[in-house]
Amino acid sequence: MEGILIILVVGLIVAGMVFVHRQARKRREALRAFAADRSLTFVEGHDSDHDDRFARFAMFRKGHSRAAFNTMEGTILISDRSVRVRTGDFRFREERGSGKNRRTVTINLSYLVVWNPFGVGPETIVRREGLFDRLKGVLGFDDIDFESVEFSKAYHVSSEDKRFAYDLIDPRMMEFIMSTSPPAFEIDGEYICISDGKSLWDTEAFGRQLDWAGDFLNHWPRHLVKSMADQSASMRDHP
Repeated sequence: MEGILIILVVGLIVAGMVFVHRQARKRREALRAFAADRSLTFVEGHDSDHDDRFARFAMFRKGHSRAAFNTMEGTILISDRSVRVRTGDFRFREERGSGKNRRTVTINLSYLVVWNPFGVGPETIVRREGLFDRLKGVLGFDDIDFESVEFSKAYHVSSEDKRFAYDLIDPRMMEFIMSTSPPAFEIDGEYICISDGKSLWDTEAFGRQLDWAGDFLNHWPRHLVKSMADQSASMRDHP
């Protein structure tokens, strides 16, 4: 009886592994077709240089054994604007627990990196407010507050340049963010990175994030776009 039980357990484990493998293959082929439809290149294999290339984003520096995969990249039109993008999946491993309970956990997530067409921006993070953020606020950590109490309660915003954050997140942008409820996004230098940092997207979600990025760019205040363009021009003239 015990032998039969072991065989059944092993069989269930193998069946589970086969199912997961087939689902991953099905998703991968769907992403390949999605990339082709969006005029993006698709690379299935692991890219172990991704974490160094985008090291400014903390989620790409977590744990160990880091690599990007199912990578889609190219310059495409989103909201009638030519924008370079890189999107796909990212994996890292981290150790949890201690002693006999110590184990290695694999985290898979999807992301979208957009090259900012307006120029270089200071590090600015916008994400949903959490309990820990409210506790940090009590302890004096920096969370930028806005005139909209509703927005300030719903979203944690931090930036190395508060003036930039206030310019970017004007009432129109607040309304857009509140109505679309995006994953967390971060602006740093020439990049804008969008990800919730914890889940894989299906093709529909990748499409939604690309479309959201286009709408997000369309909501940038004109005076900020002009200011960044002037700054970029000044840097080109005075390298």
